[in-house]
Amino acid sequence: MIKQLLFFLLLVSYSTAFTLGQERSIEVEKQLINQFVGQQDITTYEQLISDLGSFDDSFVNFKHFNYEELVRKLKELNAAFPNLTSLYTAGQSLEERELYVLTVSAFPHAHQKGIPEFKYVANMHGNEVSGRVFLVYLAEVLLKNYATNPYIRKMLDTTRIHLMPTMNPDGYERAIEGDDSGVRGRGNAAMLDLNRNFPPRFPGSVTQDNAKTQPETAAVMRWTKSIPFVLSANLHGGTAIVNYPFDDAPIRKRMRRYSQYSPAPDNELFVRLAYSYARAHKRMWKPGPRCLNPLLELTGDPQSGIVNGAEWYIVSGGMQDWNYVNTNCMELTVEINCVKFPPKSRLKMLWDENKYALFHYIMQIHNAIHGVVYDSATRAPIVGATIGIDTKSKIVTSFDQGEYWRLVNIGNYTVTVDHPDYVSQTREVVITRDRRSAVLDFSLTRVGDPVPKLNRAPVPVPDPTPEPDSAPAFSLLTLLLLPLLTLLIFH
Repeated sequence: MIKQLLFFLLLVSYSTAFTLGQERSIEVEKQLINQFVGQQDITTYEQLISDLGSFDDSFVNFKHFNYEELVRKLKELNAAFPNLTSLYTAGQSLEERELYVLTVSAFPHAHQKGIPEFKYVANMHGNEVSGRVFLVYLAEVLLKNYATNPYIRKMLDTTRIHLMPTMNPDGYERAIEGDDSGVRGRGNAAMLDLNRNFPPRFPGSVTQDNAKTQPETAAVMRWTKSIPFVLSANLHGGTAIVNYPFDDAPIRKRMRRYSQYSPAPDNELFVRLAYSYARAHKRMWKPGPRCLNPLLELTGDPQSGIVNGAEWYIVSGGMQDWNYVNTNCMELTVEINCVKFPPKSRLKMLWDENKYALFHYIMQIHNAIHGVVYDSATRAPIVGATIGIDTKSKIVTSFDQGEYWRLVNIGNYTVTVDHPDYVSQTREVVITRDRRSAVLDFSLTRVGDPVPKLNRAPVPVPDPTPEPDSAPAFSLLTLLLLPLLTLLIFH
């Protein structure tokens, strides 16, 4: 009897914690979206149709591609547009299929200073295939409209776009066309979920899926660290929503779909990026059911266009969290439609829903503070300098040629650059609707050298007073009781 009572209290605690967290996150999202809309920093689907202008996609062959067909298509695009593309492999799958990447840009062969690096990764789950074909369509549309469409020309002239149509080619070969919501082909050849195979944020979150790093995961990690990526999206299928970090949370429970609101330090940035994709989609941004087919709706799925990953359900070893924690790259997970392996007949409709959002999300990479960090005496670039914009958000580092890119929202920023061999420097910058990007170079003086006046500016001291916790007292009590109740029931 006592055990049943404890179990009831545990369920109430879980439910209360989830509800309180969900209410807080939804309110935060609403406030932020209203702020971004008021700042005119969100572009709608209708506005994008006007901004992008006319472009031709009538030549797209709306079909699926098996591995051999995919490789042939990528090689054809590379051969037809040698000055706008580069085709390379990031590594191999467990069954030794290549993980091909097609770079589309006016600078396809090597990084250029002042040109940020973007990536789309698709088909991480082998049976979620829309992103796989959309990246092929996207590449072809960009290349064949480069000469005639100003929006697309600007995109390729100012960005290096890396497209990996499939991270899981082995799983795809086992998947079945027409699969609405199954799991056949989801995992790699070892039947492991690659979106739980990255090193987890918390050491205690090791599972069967991430205990041993798979070759596909290792290849993507090496690739991501070898190129200074700034922005990324991971394209999935199964619903219609944009999932933003964090996917994992420090408090984990045994209930399979336990969830907890887990915002990243850059939560406001991620909310804007997520809503930018959702609002550029034909219907994703609208509140209500996610799927056109009500039979594909899952109980408990969010009823809006964006969601914090861990609040939806906790994932340890996910790719978007790994990108954020271990690289300079900000990544989202986009669930682009509800059918995992849609029939060929539905591909055009699904492409039309997503194409403007796919274009628009790439261009978010230019809403940034960026520049070069260099030695004031020798003018040599400084690699490994850290760049912070406040006391809590992610710190990025300068890479080759001393370059850095830091995505930001509209606002006032205090940018501080540090390096152990140099005197720190702090500068102020204002990002507005009319000045959405700012170039900010830093000339650092080596420790022990005479310090120019610019470097003597005082660095603001963070307020040591912690921010008040606005959560109700009951939610804190709930979190304290959960471990005890779990221990009593399950041990």
